[in-house]
Amino acid sequence: MRTEDNELLTKVGPGTPMGNLMRHYWFPILKSDELKADGSPLRFRLLGEDLLAFRDSEGQVGIIEPYCPHRRAELFFGRNEECGLRCVYHGWKFDVDGNCVDMPSEPIETDFKQKVNIKAYKAVEKIEMIWVYMGNQDPIPKLPDFDSMRLSQEKLSVRMVLRECNYLQSLEGDIDTVHLGFLHLGSVSSSSFNKKTREQYLSENKSPKYEITDTKNGTMYGAYREAQEDTYYWRVARFLMPCWTMPPGGEIIDHIIVRAWIPIDDHNTMFVSLSEAGRSPVVNVKKGASLPGIDGGLNFEENPGNGFLDRWRLKENNTNDYMVDREEQRNSSYTGVKGIHLQDQMITESMGSITDRTKEHLGTSDQMITATRRRLINAAKELLKNGTIPPGVNNPEIYHTARSGGMIIDRDLKWQEEVKKIEDQAIWPDGSDI
Repeated sequence: MRTEDNELLTKVGPGTPMGNLMRHYWFPILKSDELKADGSPLRFRLLGEDLLAFRDSEGQVGIIEPYCPHRRAELFFGRNEECGLRCVYHGWKFDVDGNCVDMPSEPIETDFKQKVNIKAYKAVEKIEMIWVYMGNQDPIPKLPDFDSMRLSQEKLSVRMVLRECNYLQSLEGDIDTVHLGFLHLGSVSSSSFNKKTREQYLSENKSPKYEITDTKNGTMYGAYREAQEDTYYWRVARFLMPCWTMPPGGEIIDHIIVRAWIPIDDHNTMFVSLSEAGRSPVVNVKKGASLPGIDGGLNFEENPGNGFLDRWRLKENNTNDYMVDREEQRNSSYTGVKGIHLQDQMITESMGSITDRTKEHLGTSDQMITATRRRLINAAKELLKNGTIPPGVNNPEIYHTARSGGMIIDRDLKWQEEVKKIEDQAIWPDGSDI
């Protein structure tokens, strides 16, 4: 990859080609319960901009720049009261739209609050998440229509984790299917799985063949292995514009999941997973068999700070080498690091905050990664050159019924046609139509 293409892909700040593309989309960056009416404001960062979130007396959410336009005091220390955030320095007060609604330090005859406002971004709440839109398109686009967002609150599982590297290498780890057999299952024998199951096929053949295609809203791959004599086992996964993935961890017929790799800035990512609660990425294990190193929960820092990058930081991180256990690595675990998510985090962060892609040596197993990079580069350039609105912005319905996962089909069938049939059926896990 050329240096200029790597920079185009990874730089997301204001005015950058990729940053301009990202600002056409909504991002679920906060949980609704992180903000209380008239409660403490919350610092966060998105697309390279430091921001402040607060919930006013009527429950409305404000997403504003964090500094008072009077003397640049930080509004994090302000008073959240009576439908506005009041700077404690001189009492200037701002509503959720960034309008100055009170200027008590000025005499009435020189009050100019109607001429003062601060930058504010649109926010809506859906599935108990706060979605933020940082663009200027008129009318404002609708939210993407992911099937995960149609799950009831009881069935929806939401996870958020800070990852300390660029969004693209985080995302690329999720569309790299071949690493599963090494990083996560490298020490697991195929004998641990029941015969003629997807997991056994995957364990026995760690170098599948690939087919890649562009879709209306991103890219999609099918990785296939021989199953029984007349069938292939396919693992199908997707990239969805601008930074969403659908991994292949379940049965494609009812696997409802989508993951966001949201660019906080050039060097940090917020992982947001929206999936059906209770689903496990690995099944069909023989009774009594163990999967060393696979199982591991998310352990967050117990006393996080209030900084712009302090939310959802893991206890096991690069400062303590992810608590790798070398003895366990020698005897039972391929990595010595517990949990699929933490193993992925360790690897992608170990590349540096922005990996130097000019030094890569890619193989056939990286076809999905190269296709996704190409799709993002082309979309950013089309927006810059011709003003072409990227996919999914004005037609969010194209995300609906998209599926990923595994399937075993006859060898003479075309996998893309089979995926389309499944998506056209659009069946919920309980068997009902969407």
